[in-house]
Amino acid sequence: MKASLEHFFKPRAVAVIGASRVPGKVGFDLMRNVTGGDYRGRVYPVNPKAKELFGLKCYPGVREIEGEFDLAVVMIPPRQIPGTLVECGAKGADAAIIISAGFKEVGPEGAGIEREMLAAAKGAGIRLLGPNCLGLIDTYSGLNASFAAGTPGKGSIGFVSQSGALCTAILDWSFARGMGFSKFISLGNKADVDEVDVLDALGDDAETSVIIGYLEGTSRGRAFMETALRVTKSKPVVLIKSGVSEAGAKAASSHTGSMAGSDAAYDAAFRQCGVIRAETVEELFDYASAFAYQPLPEGERVAILTNAGGPGIMATDSLRGTCAQMAVFSPETVARLKEALPPTAAVYNPVDIIGDARADRYSSAIEALLSDPGVHGLVILLTPQGMTQIEETAKNIAYAALTHSKPLLAAFMGEDMVGSGIHILNKNRIPNYGFPERAVAVFSRMAEHAFWRKKAAPAPAKARYPKKEIAGMLGEFRRKGTTAISGEKALRIVKALGIRVPEYSVGENLDEAKAAAGRFGYPVVMKVSSPDISHKSDVGGVAVGIADEERLEEAYHRILFNCRKYVPNAVVQGVEIHEMVRGGKELICGMTRDAQFGPLVVFGLGGIYVEILKDVCFRVAPLSEDDIEQMIYGIKSAALLTGARGEPPKDVAAVRETLRLISSLAVDFDEIVEMDVNPLMVLEEGKGVYAIDARFSVMPS
Repeated sequence: MKASLEHFFKPRAVAVIGASRVPGKVGFDLMRNVTGGDYRGRVYPVNPKAKELFGLKCYPGVREIEGEFDLAVVMIPPRQIPGTLVECGAKGADAAIIISAGFKEVGPEGAGIEREMLAAAKGAGIRLLGPNCLGLIDTYSGLNASFAAGTPGKGSIGFVSQSGALCTAILDWSFARGMGFSKFISLGNKADVDEVDVLDALGDDAETSVIIGYLEGTSRGRAFMETALRVTKSKPVVLIKSGVSEAGAKAASSHTGSMAGSDAAYDAAFRQCGVIRAETVEELFDYASAFAYQPLPEGERVAILTNAGGPGIMATDSLRGTCAQMAVFSPETVARLKEALPPTAAVYNPVDIIGDARADRYSSAIEALLSDPGVHGLVILLTPQGMTQIEETAKNIAYAALTHSKPLLAAFMGEDMVGSGIHILNKNRIPNYGFPERAVAVFSRMAEHAFWRKKAAPAPAKARYPKKEIAGMLGEFRRKGTTAISGEKALRIVKALGIRVPEYSVGENLDEAKAAAGRFGYPVVMKVSSPDISHKSDVGGVAVGIADEERLEEAYHRILFNCRKYVPNAVVQGVEIHEMVRGGKELICGMTRDAQFGPLVVFGLGGIYVEILKDVCFRVAPLSEDDIEQMIYGIKSAALLTGARGEPPKDVAAVRETLRLISSLAVDFDEIVEMDVNPLMVLEEGKGVYAIDARFSVMPS
């Protein structure tokens, strides 16, 4: 345990400030928990109205405590807490759990008191957990410094939550299933100790092998990623992240910004630092029980064993879209299965030992499958039929888990009839899932995490570009007060970055537009030139494939008419004439700056429908080479780049270099708030890419 947090979990003495003798009071429940468990340190209750509590001498105030203590648990009115913390520091305390509510969660006045409390704690050398929290539990030291209704058993799962109410519900759920924890931590308002501190501490905690939690948000995104990247290389971290609705996404002017939102940033950050994201509380504990109770698989190949065809097919189908694969059995395994099973059984994956299978048939099949080196894990399905020996089968599964080092996951389907078997599985640390799909999803996550742990830590992808030239261009725009850079100005930055752009020219009038088209040669593209029009296509400000001078004149008048009609207050500076690029696929590459994690890079299908189709991937910069590969091949339309329906493959190497450049630019220039290159036209292999349009949003100087 990190030294700065050690006394939260293993204090030599605890002061309970606000202890109560009245049942139903938080101070009563907390004293009952602290004194009623296995904690062997000294406990000092503080209450000016009592002489004795729970058989212990009670003190009127902190100053009167006879001895030093490491941890203070505080349940008094908020305004009294700053002064009390100063007194605690004088008694040697370096940790305090603030149970009391009434701080920033109630408004500005409470926020002010919270700031005073934090300042007092820092001055006294005290770390704070809370305020407005349930408290914490350490099952190994026996400390239950919470007002929860009970103490969980010992286990290897560390749980952390920003929601105290969720903590109590999960504790109750764990009691019914006999699930144990190493640490159980409620963060509350996170005035001081936050999820990064706890993740760091649990990562080094020998009593914790799996870290799970509920996260509403983090204010230290970079620190969170760095800590999680270190921890997940040795322990699985499984988190629920709430607040994923569109209402939580920030308004933005660029395509990238409007599509990103906070949830995209968290999803990308979790992927990049190895955090497993659970969508529901059920998923959270599905994953937690498997990681806590079973060994990691050596690979991604799974065998499925069933006594009913339908569930076996369901389990097989649910492998689609996961990293797991159906194992292919060796000839020796097939021979063993044929010898042990009836002729009507299916001996290839999934193995169906048919409905009259008794416990011995399950046992023979399990032994054969686990002995196959091509099988990395086993999912065992059971439906209760007339001949099924439920308890005996569960015992045989438990024995197989003891004699093999591969993960075993069960799905005893049903409830009443299979209950006794599930009890045996739980007792023997065999995770059971009510349905095949859940068991397969868990195995896939285990295989993903095993692969993640073997991977080398990612290094940022490198890209060279004229940084001083870009800095000069951005500085010039900012000095002039230009924060929205689009059209020809934005393309100049993109070109300097090293991304090709079609030849173009700005024409302030029709004659200049004709002259530019004559230099480039028809066909050409015409776009309105205006600092006030971000999405030109939306207002009819773009004409593509202009074949001759007559059509150019028509397009010129039509574009100006559309802009006057739809954006009458926009400043129109003329039109841009662009060399027309043919035969490519339209992509988008861009960046938006997330408040927690910093630059968030986007890649995907581009063009005018990008915000409708949203076939995009996000990653937090700096990107690694793995990130770039996952982005390119992670979109649904990736086949368009590799050569779909006989088309030649596109220049993926040029796309990679574009993403490297944008990642480097985003990291090097904090003043860039958002940027889009859309469309980025990728041509056939070896022919590169062209930035057709671009825009930047920068902070004022």
